[in-house]
Amino acid sequence: MDTLRKVPELSLLSFVNGTQTEKTRFVDNLFTGLKDYGFIVLVDHTVDQNVTNKAYELVNAFFQLPKEVKQKYVCGAGGGQRGYTAFGVEHAKNNPYPDLKEFWHVGREKIVDPKFQEYFPPNIWPTEVAGFEQTMLSLFNSLDTTAHLMMDAIGMALDVPQDYFRKMLQDGNSILRPIHYPPVDPNAPKNSVRAAAHEDINLITVMVGATTSGLELLDRDGKWLPIKTNEKQLVVDTGDMLQVLTNGVLPATTHRVVNPENFSDTRYSMPFFVHPNPDTMLNCIPSCRGTGEKYEPINSHKWLMQRLAEIGLKK
Repeated sequence: MDTLRKVPELSLLSFVNGTQTEKTRFVDNLFTGLKDYGFIVLVDHTVDQNVTNKAYELVNAFFQLPKEVKQKYVCGAGGGQRGYTAFGVEHAKNNPYPDLKEFWHVGREKIVDPKFQEYFPPNIWPTEVAGFEQTMLSLFNSLDTTAHLMMDAIGMALDVPQDYFRKMLQDGNSILRPIHYPPVDPNAPKNSVRAAAHEDINLITVMVGATTSGLELLDRDGKWLPIKTNEKQLVVDTGDMLQVLTNGVLPATTHRVVNPENFSDTRYSMPFFVHPNPDTMLNCIPSCRGTGEKYEPINSHKWLMQRLAEIGLKK
């Protein structure tokens, strides 16, 4: 296999503002990129860079607070889907060694259908960091808009009705997760890395450019392929739920965040995990059925709770 393989780089604005030919080209390249790599990079998009920059500034301020202050914001509701999760709590599925990271969760604020309210605990906001709530909600909403556009394009490639994913994403239980990877302690467990090899649980993940490198995907030839981006780009990957919906046509790709060569380096990233609403049944899309369905249909919320338990976030 070509050793010069590189994650495809696409222009989201060509899909948003382009001609029909440009839109079609974007859809085709997106589908091919996700099928071949499980990841693509958006070189331009609809997220305001000023909001991203401000979010990183405030995230840095929060994670520099004393441990006892951050601990005040631990919330067990919904499998830790709001507030702070301390360093070393999460681990990859079937991996006993903790990841070398701490993070914060922001969820959806406005619910259209009241029946879903029980699934959405209120967000938690640190009083020590001015502007945190406003900035994080602004970034959440902006990434949510981007996610809708991406799922529209994926839906076009899969030949589903125009509102197929839109209905699924209304009141979707999506999560914005600012992550802090502190300098690596020389005494850390020798088998621990910043994020051990895993696949994402959700439909897709949309991540604003991380502050430093370290993200790698497991390529189809079994080799680890670094994903290189800058702070103005977005990385998009497919998760387990989309793999089930597409019968494996768009597979969830294993990825990891490796430890830096310079153990004193700090890394921040902000993935946005795109989830359907809690009523969604993950059934095989007809165009992906092929010779038969590989996965049993499952309720998305039930599966999410099961997976959160498997990675240490839910008791």
